[in-house]
Amino acid sequence: MDNEITKEKVTTQVSQPQQVVQTRTQVTPNVKTEHPQKVFDKKRKIFRFNQVVWYILVFIEVLLAFRLVFKMVGANPASGFVDLIYSITDILVVPFQGIIGNYTNAGAYFDWAAVIAGVVYALAASGLVYLLNFIKPVTPHEVEEQVG
Repeated sequence: MDNEITKEKVTTQVSQPQQVVQTRTQVTPNVKTEHPQKVFDKKRKIFRFNQVVWYILVFIEVLLAFRLVFKMVGANPASGFVDLIYSITDILVVPFQGIIGNYTNAGAYFDWAAVIAGVVYALAASGLVYLLNFIKPVTPHEVEEQVG
């Protein structure tokens, strides 16, 4: 269904014997609109992508938190679970190692690289979501309203 928006232009002229002449011109702009189902599908895809980005971020942040706690308490790196966490998070932390020195105390230390990595990944995820919302704004309320 095409929505037509009309504008009316009224020109008033006054001639000498106090006669008013009005001329009306009707302008209908050519406005293209997308089908509501296409708009809904686009917004739903962007919303789902936003959810995936946040789920991945939370997963990464939990892994980095485990790494930070294990390093702080001096967990045994030969343990299976600790080794698994270290091997997964080493890839995530390598770009940030050496920015700030680690403080060592009796085999345990504070891993600044894990903290910086967590902050950088959170900023990157929020920037990506913000960019997508800038292109096509979507709110959870909007999706619920149209799905329900």
